[in-house]
Amino acid sequence: MSTQSVAHDQPHASGGKYVQIAVILFVLTALEVALFEVSHEAGPTGFGALLASHFVVILLALSALKFWFVAMFYMHLKFDLKVLRYVFASSLLIAVVVISALFVLFTYNRTLWWATGVWK
Repeated sequence: MSTQSVAHDQPHASGGKYVQIAVILFVLTALEVALFEVSHEAGPTGFGALLASHFVVILLALSALKFWFVAMFYMHLKFDLKVLRYVFASSLLIAVVVISALFVLFTYNRTLWWATGVWK
């Protein structure tokens, strides 16, 4: 069996699917830019103020969605063995837990006495 026939045995997305994913990624990026513009030009009330109050959460959700599309299609995880998906997902979960723990730690540290700059 030649290497060319082995390479075609694996299912993968068509060229049209990659164009669709690229358009979706473009739209998500445009939404991120629009979110920034609307929320930073917002007044104290209205839709822009609502977006501004949830800016980070919405931006993180859009970024996570874009990451999922890139990982699944452009990194070909959607078409790889399930065990490779689990390895990638578990590594990503560990990273999220560590980063979340660091956020909690640094937030807690800001409430301690040395955060005020008073050293005794």
